[in-house]
Amino acid sequence: QVQFVESGGDSVQPGGSLRLSCAVSGGDFNYLLVGWYRQARGNQRERVALRNMGGGSTNYADSVKGRFTISADYAKKTVYLQMDSLKPEDTAVYYCNTPGATRWGQGTQVTVAP
Repeated sequence: QVQFVESGGDSVQPGGSLRLSCAVSGGDFNYLLVGWYRQARGNQRERVALRNMGGGSTNYADSVKGRFTISADYAKKTVYLQMDSLKPEDTAVYYCNTPGATRWGQGTQVTVAP
């Protein structure tokens, strides 16, 4: 059973940057699909980034394309979400998980405000 634990959320000013981390345990890291998701207050959860660890392919939501980058450190079994040029609209609780998952962690809060 694969587990995902996200961390790194913080409060930042518009235009700032932040890097979230996702510690992965269990399963074969090199065979996983790992996504970053977010849920803003009053909104549905949406996937903002996806990475195929085996092939390295990535996919981004239009709302974050060009600003967010998903990457991985295979030695550390950690997936990152680098967030640049942050906007107030990026404020949300961020989660890492795999597509089709039914269990979700606590998430990590990202707040972008003056």
